[in-house]
Amino acid sequence: MATINKNYDKLQGAYLFSEIAKHTKDFIEKNPGVKLVRLGIGDTTQPLTPSVIKGLKEGVKKLASKKTYTGYGNAQGDVRLRTSLVDFYKKRNIDLSIDEIFISDGAKSDSANIQSIFGIDNMVAVADPVYTVYVDSNVIAGRTGGFKDGKYEGLVYMECNEENGFIPSPPKEKVDIIYVCSPNNPTGAVATKAQLKVFVDYALKNKAVIIFDAAYVEYISDDSLPKSIYEIEGAKKCAIEINSFSKWAGFTGVRLGFTIVPMDLVAEGTEKGKINSLWARRQNTMFNGASNISTEGALAVLSNTGQKENKKIITYYMSNAKLIKESLSKLGFKVFGGEHAPYVWVKTPNNLTSFEFFHKLLKEAYVVVTPGSGFGPQGEGYIRLSAFGDKKDIQKAMKSIKDNLKL
Repeated sequence: MATINKNYDKLQGAYLFSEIAKHTKDFIEKNPGVKLVRLGIGDTTQPLTPSVIKGLKEGVKKLASKKTYTGYGNAQGDVRLRTSLVDFYKKRNIDLSIDEIFISDGAKSDSANIQSIFGIDNMVAVADPVYTVYVDSNVIAGRTGGFKDGKYEGLVYMECNEENGFIPSPPKEKVDIIYVCSPNNPTGAVATKAQLKVFVDYALKNKAVIIFDAAYVEYISDDSLPKSIYEIEGAKKCAIEINSFSKWAGFTGVRLGFTIVPMDLVAEGTEKGKINSLWARRQNTMFNGASNISTEGALAVLSNTGQKENKKIITYYMSNAKLIKESLSKLGFKVFGGEHAPYVWVKTPNNLTSFEFFHKLLKEAYVVVTPGSGFGPQGEGYIRLSAFGDKKDIQKAMKSIKDNLKL
């Protein structure tokens, strides 16, 4: 008789954004004709840039000719794209080889799948609040116990709060895998080099592995802040870096990301290159390589023209973030983030819970946000607003909150 993976039953409710969508849908059905402004999900809204469109069209054109048609590609990714990424990192004084770079269909997939190459008995630490995929994928894998008092048993939570600027400290106990996201989703906080060095030092001392989510690093405008974990000495020996073209080049629907697994990376009882080979084996077994068409688009993103074009898009989104932050601050809200990340983290007023304030904004201002509690216990009492919308919608949302929200 077939059985199911009962770890799925440990997951709490629906996936966070599916739950938000359900609440929003219910509200619309009860209030037909109401037009909502959605500042919840971090989905890009601006069109792809001209050079990227040209690259994608070139990819399609190649598939239309027998001479240039290609089927399955390298499971690790197109050599041209990996070479371009080597050059991209070299400009940040980071030396990589193409064998250390793996192209995928997005950072979310890799963030979930990467844990599969590590033993089930590894102790895992996550920031709190945190991007839900890190937690849920380890719950599904069976590394946690049940859900109790807002937390999963067996999982180590690194608290992020106002006192530490939403940048956690490494665990006091020994753990084996540490998820670090900077700029952080959902709080928008960015770790300094000194703060990341503490994590690298911890990992080297404890033979732990850091999984560093760098999906939002292109939004960092301060050159003193690190855009890669590999800017920290020793990180290649203890860190995997996951990145994406989604948030800085509009590839949320196109789908393309990449993961770096250094040859120097080691875990307990392994030699150099072993973890790299495990991820290569996993990808060759379960992944047939990124889309040929998406690859051509990514090559265009990494061109000089593509980078200049996409910096303008980043500037557009960050001007939205500034508008949200300034508008809500003027209304008396305690606001965080929004400086080096497209997310604004807001403390709820009058001791309202995250979901109470979510519903209040929905019903009174017709604005959809993300309840902070969905990101973990420390997210309770906050909401996250996304700056990925159209500027006119952002302006409309801020005006509606100012005019209609009853506090």
